[in-house]
Amino acid sequence: MVVVGAGLAGLHTARLLAECGHEVLLVERRSRLTEGIRTTGIFVRRTLDDFPLAPHCLGPPIHRVVLYPPGLRRPVILDSPREEFRVGDMPALYSEAARLAMAAGVRIRLGVRFLSLAGANVVALDGAGGPVMVGARFVVGADGARSRVARELGLDRNQLFLTGAEEVFAPVAASGTPGFHCVLDPSLAPGYLAWVVNDGHSVHVGVAGYADRFPNGLRHALKRFAARAPGLPSGHLAAAVEWRGGPIPVGGVLRRIASPGGLLVGDAAGAVSPLTAGGLDPCLRLSELAASVLDDSLRCGRPDALVHYDGAALRARFRGRLFMRRALAAIRTPQVASAAFTLLRTPVGRVLATRILFGDGSFPNTVSSRRR
Repeated sequence: MVVVGAGLAGLHTARLLAECGHEVLLVERRSRLTEGIRTTGIFVRRTLDDFPLAPHCLGPPIHRVVLYPPGLRRPVILDSPREEFRVGDMPALYSEAARLAMAAGVRIRLGVRFLSLAGANVVALDGAGGPVMVGARFVVGADGARSRVARELGLDRNQLFLTGAEEVFAPVAASGTPGFHCVLDPSLAPGYLAWVVNDGHSVHVGVAGYADRFPNGLRHALKRFAARAPGLPSGHLAAAVEWRGGPIPVGGVLRRIASPGGLLVGDAAGAVSPLTAGGLDPCLRLSELAASVLDDSLRCGRPDALVHYDGAALRARFRGRLFMRRALAAIRTPQVASAAFTLLRTPVGRVLATRILFGDGSFPNTVSSRRR
């Protein structure tokens, strides 16, 4: 099998397939896994409970979320007795995931682009040595929100996107309670949020929203927010050590994510929460289902076994989040956002916010037995 894309979804899928005894080639267009990272790297409690992520690749636990209205006055503070979030050191996590994949037998080739499906069970790739044809029973598209593999397989493609950007800083000194600070201001982050994640080890300052609603562009919005962002450590920050950005699919899991020639995982499959835009937990869970279905198909010799990889069935679990995505998109003025905080400050509003941010609901479990 050929897996295209060495993000968390591609690395996890490739490793699981290799552990099942299959021959797996993982290709990635980047020349280094530690560059070109797009995700903030926030892992929720359910992911931390179910997947054995390397502890040394995770920051301190975060128990607090602070929600700010436009103007940053009278925020709503939500504290949990549990460890709700941890920020991953994504370069280290990718390196560790690649090490585990190679130990399982995956061949990883960096600086190699997927070109096309050149025929039945033939994948065209392009690397330093020029184009090459590779025979493969299936191809797995883990190649991001605008998946080329999806197009070649004739599968659905993401249509609804947010665009986001953030700067990552190493704080001069830790201060205050680790927290996840979210600003709901459509004049700053139209259709989504501006955020500061500060766990004492790293500081992430970001903005995301609908691309066509940023009057002066995304970078200007990020610069404007960073100048007055809440939740920053006392004193000044050193220069940013990293800049991240890119499209975020928020239309929910796509309906058609498999064909006789292969399937999609991660952002390519739309496995991102339409409301929170979180994709790390869904990508790991969907990767497990993908590996299980592909293994079954190879062992029984029936490509139609991929019919069980049904995005339409999974999409039903996203109805509530899709509704809330439409509601959030409809908040277009600071006045409406401020009015929404009137509800958030009520007991009912706090319960709803707590359930969304700290609840156990997430991408559905897709495989009955957990792989540890």
